[in-house]
Order: sequence, then C-alpha cells, then structure tokens
Amino acid sequence: MTPLRLSNRDARRLWLDLHGLLAAPTGKLDVRGQVEELGFVQLDSIRHVERAHDHIMWSRSRSYRPGGLEKALRGRAVFEHFTHDASLIPMHFLPMWARQFRRRSEQIVQAGWWQGMPGEEERARMRARIAREGPLSTKDFDSDAPRPGKMWHRPPHKLALDYMWYAGELATSHRENFVKHYDLAERVFPAELRSERLSDAAQIDWLCRAALARLGVANAGEIMRFWEACTLDEVKDWLARSEAELVPCVAQTAQGEQRGWALPEIEARLAALKPPGRAMRLLSPFDPAIRDRKRTARLFDFDYRIEIFVPAAKRRWGYYVYPVLQGDRLVARLELEVSRKAGSLRLARLWPEAGVTWSPARQELLEAELARFARFAGLGFER
Repeated sequence: MTPLRLSNRDARRLWLDLHGLLAAPTGKLDVRGQVEELGFVQLDSIRHVERAHDHIMWSRSRSYRPGGLEKALRGRAVFEHFTHDASLIPMHFLPMWARQFRRRSEQIVQAGWWQGMPGEEERARMRARIAREGPLSTKDFDSDAPRPGKMWHRPPHKLALDYMWYAGELATSHRENFVKHYDLAERVFPAELRSERLSDAAQIDWLCRAALARLGVANAGEIMRFWEACTLDEVKDWLARSEAELVPCVAQTAQGEQRGWALPEIEARLAALKPPGRAMRLLSPFDPAIRDRKRTARLFDFDYRIEIFVPAAKRRWGYYVYPVLQGDRLVARLELEVSRKAGSLRLARLWPEAGVTWSPARQELLEAELARFARFAGLGFER
C-alpha cells in the first residue's frame, strides 16, 4: 500500500486535535470524558502554581477547577495506577489493565532496590489492618529499620504498600494533600469490572489500538511508550498481525520524514481538522502533548526539558518553565513567579522561540492567558 503522506502542519494539527488542544477550551466540563480522550492523566506532587494534573485538565476546559480529578477518583470514575508514571485512568479500562498489575509486580520482584520488602505474612497483616480500619496512608504504618537519607529511599512498610498497589491487591482510595490512601482493591474496583476476564492477547490488542488511536501516527516504539504496558516485541508482533488493516504513513517533521502506522479512520480525521485560533495556551511541563520530548522536537522543532532536578547553575532555562502554545506552534517558554502570601502571579522571564516575532499583539494574548491561569489558581495577575 502506498503510504499516506502528512505535511508537518497536518501532523501537528492532528496531534493537537487528538490531545484536545486544537479547538477552543470551551464547552461543558466532562472530566471522565476528557481523561478517556487522553487515555490517562499523569499525577505529579509538585505544585508550582497548580498541580500539573489539574493544569492539564484546565488547558482543555476552562470550566475545570482544581480538585476535579480528586472528585473523579473518589467517585470511582477513574483509578490510579502506573503507566510511565503514577496516573489516573478511566475506571472502565480496568479489564484491559489486569496484565499490567501482574507485569508490574513481577518487575518489582526482579528489581534489586526492592530488597528488604516485608514478606507475605507481614503484608497479609497490613491488608488485614486496612480491612478493619479502612483506607490508610503510609503515615499510618511505621518500620523499625534504619532509614538512609537517600532521596528515593522507601522504608519497608512503604515498599510493601507499593508492591501490593502495583500488584492490584490494594488500590488508591483517595488522596489528601496529595498523600495516597490505600484500600483493598475489592472495595475500590467495581465487582463487574474485576470479574471480567480478557486474555493477554486481547489486552495487548486493546492497548495497542487505544494507544494508536491517541497517537494518530506512530511507530512501534511510540505505541509501546504510550501506556508502558506492553513490551516492544509484543507491539511489533501486534503490528505484524494487524498490518493488513492499518494505514502506513509518512509524516514530515522538523528532522525529516517519520514513518509509522495509523488506524483506518486517519484520512477522515485529517479531513475534519479545522484551523486553530490565535489564542495562547500555557501548557504544563507534564502535559501529555509534550511528554514525549523527542516527538515534541520532531513535530514542533521545540527542544524542551524540565529542569527541576538539574542543579541551578547547570540549568539552561529555569526550575519550572512552561511551554506556550499558539495555534499549532509552540512559540515560547516562560518562567512564572508566584507569591502565595501576596496572592499574586507575575511573568518573571520569557523566551520566544527562534524565528518568532514577539509583537505587542502577542504580548497582549499572553497576558490574557496568564490572567486566566492566575484566576484558575486563585491568584491575581501582576503585569
């Protein structure tokens, strides 16, 4: 089959449309639908202006308010588990996630840094305590073992809780001030979803199709990295078995042509694309549209890295730098200064991209977006 060719502009617009960033962020709020459209929303503990997951949702719906995802978690519209990181996933995806519970628990057993985790007898006692007392956090347990001052060190009880969470024996009931509370999986996951049984092959088929539907055009590695729930060999095997029904594509990028595959509806999706507006959108550094930094560089010619773990003297830009989207282009990046005490937000530094003329009109659009972002966070914007 002759490959379908996409211009760089169409590839960008398709990508943004699939991520809910091409059309204006208006309309009725649908938290569950928005998470389903994205596949998942990554959680992050850092609260610079607002938490990244809330910012991600707000970028797509201006009627979203902080805490909306927590309400969805408590209401069992979504569940929390691990994709490439801790994420919220639509609850009705649970039957297609069963093998991921098994895969993660097996990976943990193989990981050397999990040595020292309590055995099954102690874990059973911890589960029994949760069964009696209800959802508990790691703060409700304690371990007598020494705690070395390493950044990622977990005490034994935390290792046990996380192992049972990865394995699907425990589930996140809710979070308070971002602290996870663990409950028995059977009290969080609906019985009808827990009892649904799909073969590994059926789960892999769903995971690959669902990833490709949200990626638009992708190669095997990109499909694998979407959920981080299949191996590269499993994805390649799925592509080989599904080749007859997939559309080969070649997308023009800033770094040359990129080959990949798409689902049959790709041409209809491209034909339905509409030109974006002129308004600007401030993106979270953890936004799914820019999570794959290599893909971001290829599609948008935008070299982006978050530097929160980079020593200050070695940072190229700053601690927490936000990309700025205008239409179908990433036109700038900026650093914000927030004062909770004064209740204010202001623009600290701005770096327009090479070749972007930063006109007064662009500055006005940016300030309008920053004023909206400040209101979302309950702050005032200082020009």
